[in-house]
Amino acid sequence: MPRIALYTGTFDPLTNGHVEVVRAAASFCDQLVIAIGVHPGKTPVFSAEERSNLIKEACGDALAKVSCGLSVRTFAGLAVDAAREAGAHYLIRGLRDSGDFDYEMQMAGMNAAMAPEIQTIFLPAPSAVRHITATLVRQIASLGGDVSGFVPKGVAEALAVKFKKS
Repeated sequence: MPRIALYTGTFDPLTNGHVEVVRAAASFCDQLVIAIGVHPGKTPVFSAEERSNLIKEACGDALAKVSCGLSVRTFAGLAVDAAREAGAHYLIRGLRDSGDFDYEMQMAGMNAAMAPEIQTIFLPAPSAVRHITATLVRQIASLGGDVSGFVPKGVAEALAVKFKKS
């Protein structure tokens, strides 16, 4: 039976921290499904299709090298429902600090109550990327700052294009 993991987030934009979580997850699963959360009340910088393409571009080759399949989809409901739809038995959650841990532990408890067959796996971010948040990356990019140290090359280029149009 293939080991399928689901990694959820908005990925607006995909950061180097996200990429590190993806690499870590690929070390123990056969298929990684990245599920982009879409919510009608939010206005992301990138469309879901753009985020999907950026994720595939930044992560596809690295996962292929370790024989881990990658698929990207969107979801609008509960992560456990998205995991069931993907056939996943693992939910991947990245942790940067103790604040993330406290929140994610509560979420893991609720998910376990709703879907006991799905296990949450916490992956700590390496210290080199622990400070990176998508929110800060968006703010820096919107003000014309250099985000190339915080995101994959293709994402930095896409952000530069987005904010030149603004």
